[in-house]
Amino acid sequence: MTGEARSEAAEAATGPGTGDRLVGAEATVSFTYFSGVGEVVDREVRTEPEIVSLVRSAFETVWERAVPHEKYTPV
Repeated sequence: MTGEARSEAAEAATGPGTGDRLVGAEATVSFTYFSGVGEVVDREVRTEPEIVSLVRSAFETVWERAVPHEKYTPV
């Protein structure tokens, strides 16, 4: 994976809330990019194993740290 592709994938997987991602069928990641006011501005499907793996890993790491709904209390 090139440095540019890795940077793009890392930003998409772990960046600020400017996009949405969906990992499906172990081999595909679908990205949806939103404007600052919530409008969809672009969609992208990636199948490179390195990108799919990075997104899956980021999701699993966040999921492990998640607070179960019934234990959540607003600050």
